Amino acid sequence: MRKKISLSACVVGALWAALGGAVQAQAPTATTPAEPVAKAVMESEAALTPGEIKARREFKLLDSNGDGKLSRSEVKLFPRLSAAFDEADTDGDGFVSYEEVRAFAAKVRAQRDRQKAAQAAAQAATTTPTAPTAPETRP
Repeated sequence: MRKKISLSACVVGALWAALGGAVQAQAPTATTPAEPVAKAVMESEAALTPGEIKARREFKLLDSNGDGKLSRSEVKLFPRLSAAFDEADTDGDGFVSYEEVRAFAAKVRAQRDRQKAAQAAAQAATTTPTAPTAPETRP
């Protein structure tokens, strides 16, 4: 249990920040006909970005009972996740699904991007460009 908590603590920010990454096209990996489940998993992961794969892995680490959703007790050791739980739980069922986490992460990223743009605009407005000076000429 200690190893699981330590690993999750190191990358818990990645779960919220990396979710919803762009999907990239990749060629599906060939498998033998005896492995239909493994093939489906491999094909679904082949279409994901490395960030999305990492986020899914982190979600699974936090989902200690393996039910495919996070409960308050599963995230209580992580204040950042606990504080955002109600906002992420959009259907109000007391659990946060992977899709709810993805939607929440996209919302947080959009807010952060707007804030950065506003800060950059404010900084650009306070910085006045100076006109180039003409070289000094002597008679």
